[in-house]
Amino acid sequence: MNRVGQKIKLARTELGISQKQLAKKLGVSEGFINEAESGKRIVNQNIIDKLSKILGKSINDITMSFEEEVYKEDKTPKSSPITKKEKVQDVWSEAFGSVLKKVPIYKYDMRTVVGFRQLPLIDNKIEGYAQDKVMYLQVESDDMEGFRIQRGDLVFVHSTGEIYNNSIYLVEYSGKRELRQIKKLDSNKVLLISSRSGIRTETIEIKSLKVIAKLDRLEIKL
Repeated sequence: MNRVGQKIKLARTELGISQKQLAKKLGVSEGFINEAESGKRIVNQNIIDKLSKILGKSINDITMSFEEEVYKEDKTPKSSPITKKEKVQDVWSEAFGSVLKKVPIYKYDMRTVVGFRQLPLIDNKIEGYAQDKVMYLQVESDDMEGFRIQRGDLVFVHSTGEIYNNSIYLVEYSGKRELRQIKKLDSNKVLLISSRSGIRTETIEIKSLKVIAKLDRLEIKL
């Protein structure tokens, strides 16, 4: 029911007359009044003026025209798909525009940059880490081929000094930097594990080991 129909019905019931009686006074069918009150029929200005005289109450000054309502209702669904499309475009523009971050690919010395990869920046983080803590490393040897990590592959890492048991790290010891799996032996010693043509292990004191970055993901070079 639209506002015009509501006002007609309210004024009619206050006057105590039926739809049939109002229709007779107005010179229209009872169905016309029923459809006007239910909002199914457009009531033009001429009819509104006649109704105002019959009901003793202005219908026109307390409502917008029915035509205006129809225009507003017709307009809404037409604009909705455009709005949704614009929202989708905005989301993708944001995702692939300002939210992509160039992540450097380093050699083990952490100074030589050999390339970049672009990754999404979400809540000012990359893969859940602060953006200045992440990088790629280009694998420089086959020491970890038993872990399916080979020379030329890329590994995504984040810089950290913490040791998590059985994880793979870029470490520095005995004057060299290598990828090694670390297994804690006690509070003072760790086992460094490599795997080139079989498992190799080295026991080293934690104080002699510098943990540089933890490996999070391997990207295999095909």
